[in-house]
Amino acid sequence: MMQLEDFDPFDLFDTEAARLDRHFASLDEEGWNRPSRCDGWSVRDVLGHLAGEELYNHACLDGDVQGFFTMVEAEGVTGFDGFNEWCVRQRRALPVEQVLEEWRTKNGQTRERMRALGREGTLQTSAGPYPAGLQTFHYASEYATHADDVGAPVADAELDDRIWWRLMLARHVLAEQGSKAQVEPTAEQVWVHADGVSKSMSFPEFVDATVGRTLPEHELDPRLATALRCLA
Repeated sequence: MMQLEDFDPFDLFDTEAARLDRHFASLDEEGWNRPSRCDGWSVRDVLGHLAGEELYNHACLDGDVQGFFTMVEAEGVTGFDGFNEWCVRQRRALPVEQVLEEWRTKNGQTRERMRALGREGTLQTSAGPYPAGLQTFHYASEYATHADDVGAPVADAELDDRIWWRLMLARHVLAEQGSKAQVEPTAEQVWVHADGVSKSMSFPEFVDATVGRTLPEHELDPRLATALRCLA
């Protein structure tokens, strides 16, 4: 059974960035305006979010997280949710080609610099110094989530490894955060328990719960939903 350490986070980040890039490059105006899985955001808004958050990613790499917070506070923005919405608003009136190029360029720099740091390298984050390898797993997870949000295709041959590393990352992050959730994956399902509630979930259901994307048909007890959400 593969563990998180068996996956290369930099390769995963590259793969998910390429998936998004291919999908974005294929869109027409109708495709850009289609609603995404992110409440209130179109596919184009997801791109605006990805482009804007590179301000934070580069601040981490530059060791200037405090400068980042000073900048966003000067804009009247508070909290990461506020920052995300600000990034989207700032880019809604721009030509989509310009926003796409901004994201491609800045994210390409982020991926190159993270790989140069290596798995054992360290970078500054809003939570303090953090291993570059683990941070890159977080970035890859976010990109995988947003690829699913906008309907970017995933080849059948990718599905098993893709869901498995995301499951392993979520399990690691839950433990890192001291979550009450107990998580035990088996060959076919994930058993979870928190606050007196237990449930067996498919791998995709579990991953969706950890990124706050539980589908209506996969109704989840609110106690489990709260305990499992760790990557959103």
